[in-house]
Amino acid sequence: MKRIQTPYIINDLKKKMVFLTGPRQVGKTFLSKQIAQEFENSLYLNFDNIEDRDIIKNRAWLEKTDLLILDELHKMPKWKNYLKGIYDTKQKHLQILVTGSARLDTFHKVGDSLAGRYYLHRLLPLSPAELHRLNMPVQLDGLLQKGGFPEPYLTDDIIEATRWRLQYSNSVLSTDVFDFDNIQNINALRTVFELLRTKVGSPISYRSLAEDVAISPMTVKKYIAILEALYVIFRVTPFSKNIARSLLKEPKIYFFDTGLVKGDEGSKLENLAATCLLKHVYAKTDSLAENYQLHYLRTKDGNEVDFALIKDNIIEQIIEVKNSNHDISKSLYWFNKKYHLPAIQIVKELRHERMVDNIKVISILNFLSDLFM
Repeated sequence: MKRIQTPYIINDLKKKMVFLTGPRQVGKTFLSKQIAQEFENSLYLNFDNIEDRDIIKNRAWLEKTDLLILDELHKMPKWKNYLKGIYDTKQKHLQILVTGSARLDTFHKVGDSLAGRYYLHRLLPLSPAELHRLNMPVQLDGLLQKGGFPEPYLTDDIIEATRWRLQYSNSVLSTDVFDFDNIQNINALRTVFELLRTKVGSPISYRSLAEDVAISPMTVKKYIAILEALYVIFRVTPFSKNIARSLLKEPKIYFFDTGLVKGDEGSKLENLAATCLLKHVYAKTDSLAENYQLHYLRTKDGNEVDFALIKDNIIEQIIEVKNSNHDISKSLYWFNKKYHLPAIQIVKELRHERMVDNIKVISILNFLSDLFM
């Protein structure tokens, strides 16, 4: 299947290198090979492949190569200097696409050596917005149950989707984590992973997790950072600017794969909304150069709203997620009236969309389908 970011990536390749990152098995290799079809002499090289690795190290591709795709290059020692050398000495016709299942931009601290030489694109799981723009059917219950990764989402066999998820989790926890650090206690990391699956949407206390697993809070932070770097989870932190009494701690944790969430349908629905909103934020940033961020709102006296879309450090919209047709959230109402923030309540089981005291109440499927990507 096509991916909606394809034309943006092709256009950026004409100007600089492109880094394409995202979770394992989200479709980066498939997308890269689709893009390669737009070129006459493309070459795909994966650093995990021994033969490809020799070609990479020796720069032994043909002079006529017009698109060079380097997959998992971040596993190569001094990969940043290697890329800088290639980019600074390459022939004008050569375009370079670098892909990987890790946060090349942050975890490995790309830094000044590649500054100004690349554009970043983050490929995330399928969303209602992307499916809608591709004229594909949107199955909300399928996204909640199977997640948005292409292989499990596109299968009609729930057993196959479950088998995919088990393989995915085992690959990440048994192999990928060791690309970042020498994990001394893999069982503790697995326990942190399993606990996070049950705490989606709730503020996370590192100290409390540490006590549950019998490790230090610093080790918990380290494990969460690794899972975040591998695009397994992401953090949503409180927004504080111009919000009195805001807490500056305790992020909420969500999974890129909604199918990993252990909890009721409300937790899964909030996780799906979080991944779609983050995808919207990344797409606005990566493709349109707009300064978007995703946060949540919380005060010390207990008022909390699930999400806040931030543009240029100003709240553009606050969003509360509900499973069924409840009354307006009291916290959403409080933030809307006190700070005059545009507010919307998105609901799965909704009979009629409406406006209630200047707060929109709309279908979650309609809301997510109207996002940028």
